[in-house]
Amino acid sequence: MAQKFSFDVVSEVDMAELRNAIDQAQRELSTRFDFKGTETFITHDDDETIEVRSSTEDRLKAAVEVLKEKAVRRKVPLKALSEGQVQPGAKASVKQAITVSQGISQDKSRELNKFIKGLGHKKVQTQTQGDQLRVTAPKKDDLQAVMQSLKEEDFGIPLQFTNYR
Repeated sequence: MAQKFSFDVVSEVDMAELRNAIDQAQRELSTRFDFKGTETFITHDDDETIEVRSSTEDRLKAAVEVLKEKAVRRKVPLKALSEGQVQPGAKASVKQAITVSQGISQDKSRELNKFIKGLGHKKVQTQTQGDQLRVTAPKKDDLQAVMQSLKEEDFGIPLQFTNYR
């Protein structure tokens, strides 16, 4: 029987690194002169939502930039962070929710599947497994070509490749 090779396409965020980025950003906000007295905070309750609060919209946007900068330094993909609308908060403040997306949704899975089929590699097969996608082929070269094509295309979510066998 011919040997099959495979890898999984996943979309994951290292939550420990994200928490570290949030902690670093909060520390920077507490020490920077331009944030003194602006009541600017970054909170992270669960694994899906980060909330940024400030007294002015300008300081809120600056705080979000600080958070993004720290996230990039810690190799947290910015594609995984989607910013919500700026909303009024309590006591004349403003707030913004930033959603952390994990996993590949069914729609994205179909989009990836269609893209891989469109590449024209005859014996490459894909299979959706929960929030990830398994790609199999009889040749490693085909898998590497698919991997390279996926890296070059922008699907709006961060993609990682695991379980390469």
